[in-house]
Amino acid sequence: MLQKLPDWITSRWNRHATKQLQQREEYPTFKEFAEFMVQEAEIACNPMTSLNALKHVEERPSRDIKRSQANAFITDINATDSAQKNSFNENNVSNTSSYSMKCTCCGEGHSIHKCQTFASKPAEDKRQVIFDNNLCFGCLRKGHSSKDCKQKATCKICKKHHPTALHEDRPPADRVPNVWQVEEKTSSLSCCADRGDGGSTSMIVPVWISSTKTPETERLAYALLDTQSSNTFVDQEVCQMLGASSEPVKLKLNTMMGKDSIIQSARVSSLRVRGLSSKDWINLPPAYTTDFIPLERSHIPTPKTAERWNHLKGMAQKIPELMDCKVGLLIGYDCSRALAPRSVITGRDDEPYAIKTDLGWSIVGNSSRGARSTEVTGLCHRIAVKELPPLTPATVIKALEFDFRDSNHRERSISQDDIHFMQLLNRTVHQNADGHLEMPLPFKTRPQLPENKRLALVRLKHLKRKLDKNSKFKEDYVRFMEGLFNDGDAERAEDELVPGNVWYVPHHGVYHPRKPNKIRVVFDC
Repeated sequence: MLQKLPDWITSRWNRHATKQLQQREEYPTFKEFAEFMVQEAEIACNPMTSLNALKHVEERPSRDIKRSQANAFITDINATDSAQKNSFNENNVSNTSSYSMKCTCCGEGHSIHKCQTFASKPAEDKRQVIFDNNLCFGCLRKGHSSKDCKQKATCKICKKHHPTALHEDRPPADRVPNVWQVEEKTSSLSCCADRGDGGSTSMIVPVWISSTKTPETERLAYALLDTQSSNTFVDQEVCQMLGASSEPVKLKLNTMMGKDSIIQSARVSSLRVRGLSSKDWINLPPAYTTDFIPLERSHIPTPKTAERWNHLKGMAQKIPELMDCKVGLLIGYDCSRALAPRSVITGRDDEPYAIKTDLGWSIVGNSSRGARSTEVTGLCHRIAVKELPPLTPATVIKALEFDFRDSNHRERSISQDDIHFMQLLNRTVHQNADGHLEMPLPFKTRPQLPENKRLALVRLKHLKRKLDKNSKFKEDYVRFMEGLFNDGDAERAEDELVPGNVWYVPHHGVYHPRKPNKIRVVFDC
């Protein structure tokens, strides 16, 4: 941080820090540094006695005021708080009426930062204006390029280092620094297809929704119970009617129709639901708001749906009639209580089944008889959701402290487990006939390994299908494995299989983006 400051302020801080080290034998804290910077900012921005103010008074009678070349503590005298920012502020250009400026774009008496003509141009036309007038992309001034700009403007929309007039809504880059951890949540909506006869139904039940903070307000809506969705979603309009508290978030969505699309949403807590005729409330996990939940009303089961089938006629009266309310909720498996089956009524293999949950009865399956239409329409969603964390003071402090970790690579600490491990190595490590070093696995007590052959066979079948589809992948894969066997890195297991002493290792092949012709086989241990 000191490297970003002018030499004169660095020298003053050096005097202050050296004095503190002599008196207290410890370096000043970050709080002292912040207080020192605030004090120096007030001194530098004093409208009467600061060096900058005196220069302006001395130069005003003789010539026009020139823009200062200092890279810090340049501020408008009516906004002393902004002196704590070391980046260029667009208001410093637009608010100084003493400058005889003309807009580079339209020629009017304002800066290009405030030019509506420039702001309304397409992005490509803005770039052409900047190129034609030799302007900087970082501050829209003349005479230097963006890479040499020391006073880049701060965008008022995204708070990044570029002028607000050049802001574009772009999807963020895939790579995220390790300091800003991204919590990834994937949710899926199961595929449902209507075969043209309106007979397909799903787990959809009418429920009462309310908030624990305003329990007197309830709304009736249909809830889609989706066992393939990892998150719960609520209709934004329903959420507003309930008066539930929400926190704005940004969601990064990957769907079948697009990738890395950023949408504004809100995280809603304290929601609860109960069945149409039930008094037992179920507390929902934090849910995300959405403009609408796509669902065909013909997929909602009714008493007529049950009456079509002999094995469901007895529970037809337990299914409510079709109601005049919207689909306001999608409950995923993060609320397992709402999805847990309490009772199931099944028929033959090709017949629908009825399922009872704490929210009521529903019918799942194709409920129509007779011929089926060849026209298939329906909904199929696969949504990957990433919640992008907000930029808070806590995350900023975490990023700053990341560069000042107190660690010493020369310090070594050896635990009793380390000593025991080294003794085990000294006793047992040896070189086999093929020249390889061998040692036993360092278990405190040898574990009983679970039976994973079934899972390994499933992974093997997936690999086989991929090898059959891609001849190049198969050729590279076989070449890699043959080299593994020829080098003696793998050998055939001839010993008798003892239960609890066997573990099957699945494997798959990957290509590095920069080495598309070189495969690496990953062993998933």
